[in-house]
Amino acid sequence: MTKKDIVIKVAEDTELKQIDVKRVVQGALDSIVEALTKGETVELRNFGIFKVKSRKSRVGRNPKTGVTVPIPEKRIASFKAGMVMKKRVMK
Repeated sequence: MTKKDIVIKVAEDTELKQIDVKRVVQGALDSIVEALTKGETVELRNFGIFKVKSRKSRVGRNPKTGVTVPIPEKRIASFKAGMVMKKRVMK
C-alpha cells in the first residue's frame, strides 16, 4: 500500500476531497519526521512508537576484498508496533 492508496481510501471513507486528505497525511508524516530529526519520540497510541536510536561505530569488512573498514556512528529511525497493531496483524 502506498501513500496514494491511503489517501484514496481515507477520501472514500470520509467523503473528503483527495487533495485535502493528501495535505493532512503529508502534514502528519512531516510532523513525525520533524520530531525524529529533533531526537524526540513519537508515540501513536494503539499503533506504535517511532524513535531515533544511535548505532555505535564499529569495524566492518568489505566482502569482496576482505579489507576492514571503519563504520562511523550513525542515528537511525526505528519503529516498534503497539499491542493493538500486533494483535490485529497476528490474526
